[in-house]
Amino acid sequence: MFGNWVKTSILMAGIVALFGAVGAMLGGQQGMLIALVFGGAMNLWAYWFSDKMVLKMYNARQVDETSSPYLYNMVRDLATRAQLPMPKVYIIDEAQPNAFATGRNPDNAAVAATTGIIRMLSERELRGVMAHELAHVKNRDILISTISATVAGAISMLAQFGMFFGGSRDDERPNMVLQILVMVMAPLAAMVIQMAISRTREFGADRGGAEISGDPDALASALAKIDAYARGIPMHAAEAHPETAQMMIMNPLAGGGLRGLFSTHPSTQERIARLRELIVRR
Repeated sequence: MFGNWVKTSILMAGIVALFGAVGAMLGGQQGMLIALVFGGAMNLWAYWFSDKMVLKMYNARQVDETSSPYLYNMVRDLATRAQLPMPKVYIIDEAQPNAFATGRNPDNAAVAATTGIIRMLSERELRGVMAHELAHVKNRDILISTISATVAGAISMLAQFGMFFGGSRDDERPNMVLQILVMVMAPLAAMVIQMAISRTREFGADRGGAEISGDPDALASALAKIDAYARGIPMHAAEAHPETAQMMIMNPLAGGGLRGLFSTHPSTQERIARLRELIVRR
């Protein structure tokens, strides 16, 4: 827990510094001050409200034991096994099989699954996936992933708004070449911030999910199915908000290129191999 708070603090400090650097390059001292204030305010907002914003981005609808007894009761059983408070449960109307967890702590957590993953996976496999998401909650890394997703988008937005900053004191005319360069590089810097969320957290959640469900083979089978089908089924909300891709159990983005280069997910083959090792050890 302490280690994650340290990582969160470092991440927030880095975000504010990046906001200030972008503001200084676009608008000199005045731009830097405006960006620093905006970055600090964004950090506070992200801490309290980023989970709600991400769920809204995906048009997630909250369900209970009446509206979706299958998923809700599954999550409740797994949360009990993990000795966690019952999280809020959401369903996303997307054909692509995927899922994620969000929230600032276990007492304010939420898990979400797409209609595609509910239809595609067997009960055993879906239990493995939801156990993986609850492992993220138990490991207390959902705050970091949610903040990084929200602020990465904000940094890209700041770059797009660069035209509104004035010039530096020495030159009141905006440097158009610099502005264009920052507009291109700032989104890449936002992706680097997301890389602050180590890929190893997925391995940790895989291992923790296998422990919660007691069935590592089920999660391995689920990952293989998701990997096989997700690439051919676009996830429109993720394509519109690529900064949130790292929150998913599997990368939901269709393209390769830079998106693949900055992928926050380890290879599915390696994840499955590590789960198979857990099966051998049992």
